[in-house]
Amino acid sequence: MVRIAAISDIHSNVYALHAVLEDIAKRQVDIVVNLGDILYGPIAPLATYELLLQHPLITIRGNQDRQIYQATAQELEMNPTLQFILQQLGDAPLRWLQTLPASLQLTPEVFICHGTPDDDLIYLLEDVQQGHAVIRSDAEIMRLLKSQRAEVVLCGHTHLPRTVTTSSGQLIVNPGSVGLPAYTDDLPVAHAIENYSPHARYAIIEQQPQGWQVEQIAVAYDYAQAATAALRQGRADWARFLSSGRR
Repeated sequence: MVRIAAISDIHSNVYALHAVLEDIAKRQVDIVVNLGDILYGPIAPLATYELLLQHPLITIRGNQDRQIYQATAQELEMNPTLQFILQQLGDAPLRWLQTLPASLQLTPEVFICHGTPDDDLIYLLEDVQQGHAVIRSDAEIMRLLKSQRAEVVLCGHTHLPRTVTTSSGQLIVNPGSVGLPAYTDDLPVAHAIENYSPHARYAIIEQQPQGWQVEQIAVAYDYAQAATAALRQGRADWARFLSSGRR
């Protein structure tokens, strides 16, 4: 029976990533998948890339991975964090990001994506029109899945650990965020995501005779190091998100 660890939304937080990978190593998994949004953040993008290269992960890209390598001169001028990321990374990490697929049929039973199966900008499980995350209706989730009928769909993007079963019997699992437990965004509308603690998150799914077992895991780590790194880049908002899991 296959046992899969799913990580997502590292956001350059090498401190959280190190703690999560150490925890995974104790749990005898068969496959580790990384669901994207990997190096974007004011913490340690290059060190994050270098740590990932030391581990045999199956990795797809997220929307903010694209943002790094598709950055225009105008976007760079308006975004000091993006400037910092590109200054740190150099060419090899950018080439690596560009090789990553947007989604992947991992096994006949398991499909992985960042947002929805065909759009890395859309939240699969959550609606944020009220300014915070609310689970979508079953019909809306099924609409966003479109023709994807894998038994298990692993997704990220919202940073919120979720385990949802649809009317089709499919299991949708979001492992939460390794590296950023809260954030605010203006798209598609102004909203906040909050996990209410600084823990690094990931999930393990395991195929059992009775069905798929899901374990959502919260890992303690020295989040003050990540917050300090964010402050060095002038990101007091990220330091607050990292230290509290709140907006």
